[in-house]
Amino acid sequence: MTLKQSIELALASNVGDAGIPETALEAALSVTETGLKRLREEEKSGKLPLLTLPDDVDDLPAIEKAAAWLREGATDVVFLGTGGSSLGGQTLAQLRDFMVPGLGRFAEEPRVHFFDNLDPATFAAVLDALPLKTTRFASISKSGGTGETLMQTIAVMTKLQDAGLAIGDHVMGLSEPRREGGKNALRDLLEAEHCSFLDHHTGIGGRYSVLTNVGLLPASVLGLDIRAVRKGAASVYAPIRAGNVAARDIPVALGAALSTSAALENKAISVMMGYADRLERFARWWVQLWAESLGKDGKGSQPVAAIGPVDQHSQMQLYLAGPDDKIFTIITVDCAGKGPKMDKALAERAGEPDFAGRTIGDLVAAQGRATADTLAKNARPTRQIHLAKLDEETMGALLMHFMLETILTGYAMGIDPFDQPAVEEGKILAKQYLAQG
Repeated sequence: MTLKQSIELALASNVGDAGIPETALEAALSVTETGLKRLREEEKSGKLPLLTLPDDVDDLPAIEKAAAWLREGATDVVFLGTGGSSLGGQTLAQLRDFMVPGLGRFAEEPRVHFFDNLDPATFAAVLDALPLKTTRFASISKSGGTGETLMQTIAVMTKLQDAGLAIGDHVMGLSEPRREGGKNALRDLLEAEHCSFLDHHTGIGGRYSVLTNVGLLPASVLGLDIRAVRKGAASVYAPIRAGNVAARDIPVALGAALSTSAALENKAISVMMGYADRLERFARWWVQLWAESLGKDGKGSQPVAAIGPVDQHSQMQLYLAGPDDKIFTIITVDCAGKGPKMDKALAERAGEPDFAGRTIGDLVAAQGRATADTLAKNARPTRQIHLAKLDEETMGALLMHFMLETILTGYAMGIDPFDQPAVEEGKILAKQYLAQG
């Protein structure tokens, strides 16, 4: 197993009355057993293709071919899209040191950019700065009708036209196949310019699409092993498929039971803090997955993304001494002994002789452990997930773990984890306002 999970510091038996009672966890595990059975049935019926996707390799050559086209002769590759069409790709891209918070990307060309949030000043400035002759674009929208992505794409097409460049030589699309009699605005825009397309999986929604070409295309552009991503994901579902393992012994099911019982114990906020820069986008990806999947019918919990050790300084005071309405997930990575080593004389001059001979990784490892223990000592229920390393296979496992945990939690709460009616309402209203001028 590429990840190890412990919920011991979340239980009332270890952290006091504010923790999750064993009786509540057992009740949730019983409901989760039903959810596991439902997953196996949905795999057999083909209703939930996410479950068999990790074992599939047939689509990978097309992804690698498209990635090669985007990369060939390019100084810059730009991905247009928002929400689930972008965050999964960004999560995998961070494995290649893309967009480390505050530092940017230290790597060879091509430089990779994700235009996910629509801001007129930022978008105009970057478009003006890009060397268009050596820039390629991939526009991603499952439905083909996402307003933000369409505006991004039109702006790029206009810029290329003004520069006298052929749009088909610089832009590709990724969207669902055109349905007979149906509308797909992205395909209408780009197919007229002879742009190539990858087909978005019709049975997998945007926020669950990280293991499809939506997430794997950027990963392939950056030279990541996309087969290892799928392999890691497959390892997470394997014990569920086997059907002979109790829910308590399946990390995904245990996590879902913990989340379900936490919600019933009035823990209305779920905080995820990863102790690695390369987990920063992962936490943002999880926030959308959790919020959009489970926030329905007055149910769900507020997801909060944090990153350690920096958010120990910005948030820990609230977590330890504020309202007792949260459950925490601390994700750590083996980092002891890694990074710059502290000079003995300088450590002593700084008044920190214990730093001598230690590495930055030693301190980060100690801080991750200390945060979990401090939260528990202050009666804050805390789950721990530890990763021996952070590579493609591990990230694939982590992504699959939290997608399945989210689905099972939705099933346990009686929520459909796949729709987003409130979001659609806002999109419709925004287009109405735009039309009004």
